[in-house]
Amino acid sequence: MSKPLTVTFLGTGTSQGIPVIGSEHPVCKSEDPKDKRLRVSVLISWGQFNYVIDTGPDFRAQMLEAKCTKLDGILFTHEHNDHIAGLDDIRPYFFRQGDIRAFAHKRVFDSLKNRFDYIFVTENKYPGAPTLKEIEIDKSTPFKISDKLVIPIEVMHNRMPVLGFRIEDFTYITDAKTITKEELAKIKGTKVLVLNALRQEAHYSHFNLEEALDLIKTIAPDRAYLTHISHLMGFHEEVQKSLPKNVFLAYDGLQITI
Repeated sequence: MSKPLTVTFLGTGTSQGIPVIGSEHPVCKSEDPKDKRLRVSVLISWGQFNYVIDTGPDFRAQMLEAKCTKLDGILFTHEHNDHIAGLDDIRPYFFRQGDIRAFAHKRVFDSLKNRFDYIFVTENKYPGAPTLKEIEIDKSTPFKISDKLVIPIEVMHNRMPVLGFRIEDFTYITDAKTITKEELAKIKGTKVLVLNALRQEAHYSHFNLEEALDLIKTIAPDRAYLTHISHLMGFHEEVQKSLPKNVFLAYDGLQITI
């Protein structure tokens, strides 16, 4: 029997996080902990396995908060800074476990090699640098993480292809603005959907709240959680009251089971 997935929302914020540095916006000044958001990432756990989707700038703090002492691998959605900048902080896992498996599109690995060249060099490598076991993925080919099958789903982030992931009845999509019918078909039937929703107003490369809710209605999961949220979305508690009964604003530290 398949073990249930536990998903921990490590961060639910947009690229600047909330509060935004120096901002006088009321949400940035909120005392509600649910209005304080680190950069977006999730930890997916089952049995003895732990995988993260993306390693943003807050990765170290997120792993400490989650008390995650073992990391079996990383799934990268794309190469923007708020999704990769914490990669170096896999070092404690590497020192204990050896090479860390990383699943990413070739384009993403090319970008990582530019940003973190010292991780990928093979000659005269600095002894303190971690090493990744590179596993290239694309939208067309399902792959396995330990004993779970992952179906990649391509979405468009303005003009940039980004990969979402379906694992059994759980689907995670971030940084999406559009999705084709062919890719949408991969999501149908999922019971739990995580989807980006940046703010109330329209945005050129992200779903706003209305667009996210329309897509949720089309997919019709049992539950949906919104993530990659900016301060312009509004106060957590106020926005939550306006949502359908099966749709929730995710928040940092939220843990769900599928």
